[in-house]
Amino acid sequence: MSILVYTENWDGKFKKLSYELISYANEMAKQINTEVTAISIGKVEDTELKSLGKYGASKVVTVNSDKLTMLENQPFAKVLAQVAQKEGAAIVLFAHNNTGKAVAPRVSVKLKAGLVAGVIEAPSNYNPFTVKKKAFTGKAFANVVVKSDIRVLTLAQNSFGIIEDPKEVNIEPYDANLDAAEFKTERSEINKVAGKILLNDAEIVVSGGRGMKSADNWAPIEELAEVLGGATACSRPVADEEWRPHAEHVGQTGKIIAPNLYIALGISGAIQHLGGVSSSKVIVAINTDKDAPIFEAADYGIIGDVHKILPELISAVKAARAE
Repeated sequence: MSILVYTENWDGKFKKLSYELISYANEMAKQINTEVTAISIGKVEDTELKSLGKYGASKVVTVNSDKLTMLENQPFAKVLAQVAQKEGAAIVLFAHNNTGKAVAPRVSVKLKAGLVAGVIEAPSNYNPFTVKKKAFTGKAFANVVVKSDIRVLTLAQNSFGIIEDPKEVNIEPYDANLDAAEFKTERSEINKVAGKILLNDAEIVVSGGRGMKSADNWAPIEELAEVLGGATACSRPVADEEWRPHAEHVGQTGKIIAPNLYIALGISGAIQHLGGVSSSKVIVAINTDKDAPIFEAADYGIIGDVHKILPELISAVKAARAE
């Protein structure tokens, strides 16, 4: 019995969320006296694969196929289910991001496994298997009991942390048994954004709401994001008013993000917005309304006019960076 972790890579490199998944799996492995096996799909150099061992993986199954150069849910789910069965995995772990939400349910069906999405802690019990997750858009918690022999979990980002526990890594190639007919999507061209931090990848996000009053007032937000090395975002009303592109809309009906730092400027914090940013490690809010819901979720809050505070904040960050 082992724990299988799907570790995503971006252009052959792993990011923080993959290391957090391995750390989480390693904690479970210690509790049930088993090992962590990672699976990597796509072309990744051995040195990068071995980096997973720093956080507790003792084995990496690598699937390097020309057919699997871009995410397609059904073939990926089939490969992951095959490897899970081969490894005798009792727990299969994904990140709670767009990929995990698309692939994990398909894997659970193929393995006839119970699925718990968005877990935030290591299981409190293994017999019966009981794990904690957020419910009602982060307003409550649920302890979910899974009675199936195999469990599929997606881990909410920034909920566990990264813990080093170095192990020797055995890299094992796997030849996926896939038919060309299983691939339904064709890629005609690739257009990548250059010179800009993508919102889903950003460790720091600076976001504006209706309190910014106009699209003409967005320059300071962009400046703060640039100084901090982060990305810009906005609430749904801002996107609906076309002050900012819909690609920057974060919330329950927009993008779900989990940066290390989320700065909310002039955002009241409706439950739909908080549903998309509640996994942020630290939330800082600036708003004139002391009763704004955003302050209930914020780790730090400033009550005041964002248009007066923002220039002072930019100056302070620049001064701190210059030291």
